[in-house]
Amino acid sequence: MKIVFMGTPDFAVAALERLIADGHEVTGVFTQEDKPKGRHMTLTPPPVKVCAMEHGIPVVQLKTLKNGAAIPYLQEFAPDLIVVAAYGMLLRKDVLEFPKYGCINVHASLLPKYRGAAPINHCILDGCTETGVTTMQMDEGLDTGDMLVSKSIPIGEDETAGELFDRLAVLGGDVLSETLVLLEQGKLNPVKQNDADMTYAGMLSKADSPIDWNRPAGDIHNQVRGLSPWPTASTELDGKPFKIHATRKADKPTEAPAGAVPGQLTAAKDRLFVCCGDGAYLELLEVQPLGSRRMTAADYLRGHRPEAGTCFSF
Repeated sequence: MKIVFMGTPDFAVAALERLIADGHEVTGVFTQEDKPKGRHMTLTPPPVKVCAMEHGIPVVQLKTLKNGAAIPYLQEFAPDLIVVAAYGMLLRKDVLEFPKYGCINVHASLLPKYRGAAPINHCILDGCTETGVTTMQMDEGLDTGDMLVSKSIPIGEDETAGELFDRLAVLGGDVLSETLVLLEQGKLNPVKQNDADMTYAGMLSKADSPIDWNRPAGDIHNQVRGLSPWPTASTELDGKPFKIHATRKADKPTEAPAGAVPGQLTAAKDRLFVCCGDGAYLELLEVQPLGSRRMTAADYLRGHRPEAGTCFSF
């Protein structure tokens, strides 16, 4: 089958690699433009572009799909199907209707839950214990098309969005492969989404980072996990930004004072704990003070022993 692939980040690479491994003819790849990254703002190609170039597949990087911008390229690539995975642009009607079999999207959630740009992060932020990947026949809405194949996986209690991202990328390749086998056999059974069950997973920003220590420990733990590796949960210590990269739920340490308030720190040997709004505790595993590298709590405590009563501000 001749396929055009549209995707941008690491998550989409697994799907592209699976198409190639399964023997499909990927005639072209659409991805977003190179972007400046790092301290020196070096212009960097998206992961999908790197993958496509390694396989000698033509790459198209458009600023917009308006005004039929994609059509000349699609006419050249002549796909039977377009496969989309985290492309980052909504497809217009002219693109959706171009191939014989339309456009199939690989989405990292159990639709109709978590439509939108950041489903992996939001399912962890909400404390879900299960998620998955769904393929769908695309329409003009935002992740509203008929569902094709869906598979679920459990989420670990301490699993971060970054870790889950990697597992779902692999699962996405598997689900896509199964979907295309069924398509070629004429055995796909599209199922309409129930809009009443829909939830939305909007894009994240640094505005999501600040921690409110009045919240329950479980909710804060989910925030830390859901914002890792970006934009990262944060707080303030002595008036300076303080990032928290990893936590786990913990029993109240014996060293903790009676009447501890939300945000109050307790050091116990080489371990660091914080009291939360429900009186429960989190152990801080990896932290990053302003101007320092990411480090374990044990490393942090070697040079920064909090005094009694020290609290994060929020």
